[in-house]
Amino acid sequence: MLRCIQSIYQSQKPHFYPSNGICLRIFMTMYVGFSSSAGSILSSHYILAWSFKMNGSAEELDLSHLPKIPRYDNDNNRGIKQLKRILAFTLSFTGLTLVLVLVFGFVLISRKKRFMEILEDWEVQYGPHRFSYKDLFKATKGFKEKEVLGRGGFGRVYKGVLPSSNIQISVKRISHDSRQGMREFVAEIATIGRLRHPNLVRLLGYCRRKNELLLVYDYMPNGSLDKFLYHQPNSSLNWTQRFKIIKDVASALFYLHQQWMQVIIHRDIKPTNVLIDGDMNARLGDFGLAKLCDLGNDPQTSHVAGTLGYMAPELAREGKANTSTDIYAFGIFMLEAACGRKPIEPRAPPEEAFLADWITDCWDKGDILATIDKRLEKRFVGQQAELVLKLGLLCSHPVAAGRPSMSSVILYLEGVASLPEDLSSVIKAREFPTGSNEVDALNELTAERNTVPSLTITEAFVSHGR
Repeated sequence: MLRCIQSIYQSQKPHFYPSNGICLRIFMTMYVGFSSSAGSILSSHYILAWSFKMNGSAEELDLSHLPKIPRYDNDNNRGIKQLKRILAFTLSFTGLTLVLVLVFGFVLISRKKRFMEILEDWEVQYGPHRFSYKDLFKATKGFKEKEVLGRGGFGRVYKGVLPSSNIQISVKRISHDSRQGMREFVAEIATIGRLRHPNLVRLLGYCRRKNELLLVYDYMPNGSLDKFLYHQPNSSLNWTQRFKIIKDVASALFYLHQQWMQVIIHRDIKPTNVLIDGDMNARLGDFGLAKLCDLGNDPQTSHVAGTLGYMAPELAREGKANTSTDIYAFGIFMLEAACGRKPIEPRAPPEEAFLADWITDCWDKGDILATIDKRLEKRFVGQQAELVLKLGLLCSHPVAAGRPSMSSVILYLEGVASLPEDLSSVIKAREFPTGSNEVDALNELTAERNTVPSLTITEAFVSHGR
């Protein structure tokens, strides 16, 4: 039996209901199924339920429980949906693109702002020696902590490699003091950059960005002297190296005080500011505390700077640095390099707490060489060691008038002149005639007859390229 109803919303009378059964209309073997066609018209056909049985009556259909017919969408509705999907995709893509453009623009502007520099007209004369901040940023890998070589009172020093030439450099970041005009400070840096001496760390150039100055120096692969004296017990310097380092620093200081067209006061001579190059030559560095003085004027400054233990008594009292206060610090430096211990040792026995006093006491006892660094295991030239210790005490005389000039120091170290015979009484003296220097007076004639090595300046900072 077969009944066929076209729609549940129309008459319940079947459209196809053979009265005599269908046995006369079908064969014994055939397929049972459904097919439909609407010609060229786009339509949908649904079979909501059907019942079929052979050899008996088909099960009655419960029309009240038929599933709902899906909503019919015509071509217009489909077009609108398609348009909506396209519009949604387009808007999403456009919005995402706009966000990416804004983010990229922000990053680009921030990057440009980060490396933005201002070149003023007065800096044109220093142009060849002005490094770009971008180059120094790349050279130091963004001034990362692992690139730090050291820290000082004026800022950190970073190791770097210039991207254009692969030259190793050291970069010192200085927060500029607003009390001094930027123009005057840059001019001073440019003047220092004109210095050429084999025992000075060469200043290659500078970079100015806002209130920050970056000074670019030659890179010293062996670091500072204090590393050898205190931080590398297994690789201590031998006596020959120490004596050469002392003479190298003396030569540099003599150049600053007496050979350059202006008197340059270093004001912070100590092992951390003495750098060692690849050939173990000593170079005096860190001119952040230096002050240029006109040769014909009184070369004094009122800014107190220095390190405890290396500061002359009058510098602590009056706050005025000059060549004599530099010589005092150099004297302490000589004693430190020879003895391998710091100027002040709070944990040492009271009689050994102050290096200069301890050496003087040993001298009075007739055993001054007992103060030489024990790591040398007595492998040193006794005459040279005694000269260094006694000259160090003379240079660090508590009275400025008792200290020699650097030209005399060079003569002593080179063996051209001899120390005064009454040196012990000179060192212990606390009063000298006003305006006199008895030590230099003893060697004035010798100094005039002997040639002290000098260096002619052949390159000017403002004309020499990087």
